[in-house]
Amino acid sequence: MAVRTTGRHAGDTKSRILDAAETLFIDCGYEAMSLRQITSRAEVNLAAVNYHFGSKESLIHSMLSRRLDRLNQERLKLLDRFDALLGERLTCEHVLGAMFIPALRLSRDPRVGGKAFLRLLGRAYTDPSSFIRDFLNAHYESVAVRFFDAFQRALPHLPREELGWRLHFAIGALSGVLAGTDTDSLLSEFSQGKSMDDLQLIARLASLMVAALKAPLPDSSQLATFAAVLGDAADGNADGLDGAAACAQQGTQAQAQQAQAQPERHDGANGTTLSQAASNETTQASRSIGGDAAGDGTRGGAIEAAPLAFQHALHGTV
Repeated sequence: MAVRTTGRHAGDTKSRILDAAETLFIDCGYEAMSLRQITSRAEVNLAAVNYHFGSKESLIHSMLSRRLDRLNQERLKLLDRFDALLGERLTCEHVLGAMFIPALRLSRDPRVGGKAFLRLLGRAYTDPSSFIRDFLNAHYESVAVRFFDAFQRALPHLPREELGWRLHFAIGALSGVLAGTDTDSLLSEFSQGKSMDDLQLIARLASLMVAALKAPLPDSSQLATFAAVLGDAADGNADGLDGAAACAQQGTQAQAQQAQAQPERHDGANGTTLSQAASNETTQASRSIGGDAAGDGTRGGAIEAAPLAFQHALHGTV
């Protein structure tokens, strides 16, 4: 009998430590939380943390894995089901559904986090710690690749890099809201005080993302408009005006290249992207995150930055 009690107590202690770490992570983020805060909230001593986890880093790995492992298993299972049913007819809406629906279901299950589940996902994405980013990128790489490939099949008109950044920004915006908002209040405001079933909720969550993902690439006239805005912002600075003119010229060239590359894009190859056509400054930014975007554009370099950008976004959002 004593052995059974000790076993239950050990399991309860480990769960309390994980629960305390999760709450502090949601409220404070990785860098701001300490082992002292965790032990105080869990009402255990430091030796208990060292016994069960060994270190703060190992504890946070376990805390994230107990929620995200099941989430991503459910996501992949649903995506596989959609793939089997639809094949080449897989849509952007189905891929987003495979991301949203399991998270929504788990957020309603108190055994796996309940109401705090969506906030945990939001925090996981928005936390600036390289430790969190590195863990998510390494631990769930295969999941990110699987979903990115599905989005590519559903949106063949978008080059890899463009698709990656659209997903990164769209999912990141939603994650930022979830990380700092009480979910019940968010959904109440979102529904304007009216009851909302799963169909309505999923449709509203996905509608803006679908519009952003399906939007056509900007043509030369749109690029020229933004170039004019940059010129106006220069406030008479000659260098700024010259740069805006160069942007407009690049926009025209990009449109011609886009038309030539369209068949290749449809087959999944890569062509000129918005970051290449808009300005040299954004091209340089692409290089900083993954390589030279002005290279041959077939393998490696900035092309690989797109899945990486999306990979992190996937783990921290509904």
